[in-house]
Amino acid sequence: MTTLDDIAEIWAAPDGWPLRSIRLDPRPAHARRGAMLFLNGRGDHMEKYAEALRDFAALGWQVDSFDWRGQGGSGRLCGTDPMLGHAEDFGIWIDDLSAYMRDWRSRTQGPHVIVAHSMGGHLALRGLAERRIEADTAVLLAPMLGISAARMPVRLAEFITRAVCSMGMACKPVWPHTRISEDKLSIVQKTLTHSAERFEQELYIRQHRPDLVMSAPSWGWLRAAYRSMRLLQDRALLANVTTPLLILAAEHDRLVSEEAIRNAARWLPNARTHFYGENVAHEILREVDSVRSDALARIQAFFDTEAKSAPSTVHHDITA
Repeated sequence: MTTLDDIAEIWAAPDGWPLRSIRLDPRPAHARRGAMLFLNGRGDHMEKYAEALRDFAALGWQVDSFDWRGQGGSGRLCGTDPMLGHAEDFGIWIDDLSAYMRDWRSRTQGPHVIVAHSMGGHLALRGLAERRIEADTAVLLAPMLGISAARMPVRLAEFITRAVCSMGMACKPVWPHTRISEDKLSIVQKTLTHSAERFEQELYIRQHRPDLVMSAPSWGWLRAAYRSMRLLQDRALLANVTTPLLILAAEHDRLVSEEAIRNAARWLPNARTHFYGENVAHEILREVDSVRSDALARIQAFFDTEAKSAPSTVHHDITA
């Protein structure tokens, strides 16, 4: 199993909340390209993307990453149910991201770039749009700008979510914490990745590091997600994002909405997109080797063009 315990450390958020973080130096050191912050998705942890983090370090980036507050090794937000992915408001993660990035930019040499997956992509885009964070370029991988809800209309899904929360069930799981049966594992795998090997690695971590594992989101998390996604439907807010963006997504993603990603991209003034076909699932950097290699090549080419040089300190117009 790939472990990051030997290089993990605790970074304290402004309110003292401990965030488990890591830093990988570029290999070789003389090939330094700049500083990269990798942001993972809902329920993820740094171990899940250890392969990608090391790939980026091998390409010359000094790579930072951390487990979001409430998941992975950063402690949980619902103490009565450690498996539950809970949140009352995504703003708390924007606060953590803003604070971490101020510290990261102050101690690293630019250019400063972001690579962010799923919920991480959502939070990165919102942080840029609200001018809470600043980066020289950013890559969003299957950003969570809409949730696939089995063809249920979004407004109906939101209504149901609010109704459930109003009945005092905000801190209850959207689905039960049950062990996935063998006959359903194949379906779960293909929702995430077509790489059986990388899916097996995730299952191994689930078995041997249960302290890092998260199961279902809470109804409160889902309510907060819909609120935050609705903010990113504001065309004027998206127009604030002048940062060069590359968005990689999958046309047949079963977890996030392709339509929502395409709609947002139309209003982002400096965004490029690439959509993979039906043989690519949600976790693009954990897909089969041919897809991963293509994605890494696209990301590196984008950075070669857009992240050639940049200042090494934070601009003072970023709000705390």
